Amino acid sequence: MTEIKIEKKKLIWPWILLGIAIIVALIYFLVFHNYNDEVNEVPKAPELENTINNTNETDFISINENNSTVAAYVTFVEMERNSMSLDHEYTNEALLKLIQATEAMANEVEYDVQTDLEKVKKYAEMILKEPFETTHANKIRKADDILTNILQNIQDAKYPGLTNEVAELKEASEAIKPNILTLDQKNEVKTFFSKAAILLKKMN
Repeated sequence: MTEIKIEKKKLIWPWILLGIAIIVALIYFLVFHNYNDEVNEVPKAPELENTINNTNETDFISINENNSTVAAYVTFVEMERNSMSLDHEYTNEALLKLIQATEAMANEVEYDVQTDLEKVKKYAEMILKEPFETTHANKIRKADDILTNILQNIQDAKYPGLTNEVAELKEASEAIKPNILTLDQKNEVKTFFSKAAILLKKMN
């Protein structure tokens, strides 16, 4: 009698399970690989610092500070420049108001200027206390140079669009000659105060 061979039926479900496992593994890899890429795209601390620094370099001309101290200096210069003759009281008051306005603007942008402003205050006091001194122009020039430097630093940091105004202020300061009597260069001194008012008004 011929022996009949019976072949066992092959099981399909292990292959189905294997296929499902492969698909799940692929999905897991794709999902978590993309997630890690997104996490790695977040800037680290130094990159965030650079972003902040770039923000500080934005031109702040369009932002109105509306600082009353700055406005008071601008008003003083605009009202007095034509009606008042140049004397020690005017120069002293103009310098003191400019010192206060410069300090106020520096505080708006968090710029420490106390040491430099103390020097300017001393020059302003000397002008008032020594009415017959012939070196007033020298003290005024030194004070103006310090104030110009402070305002230029503020402009460089926060107001890059005001380079022309700073250049004009610097030119006005340099026009004041230390070896010439102040009364012989009234226009030059008043021009400096006027240029400072124009710059501060645009910053404010």
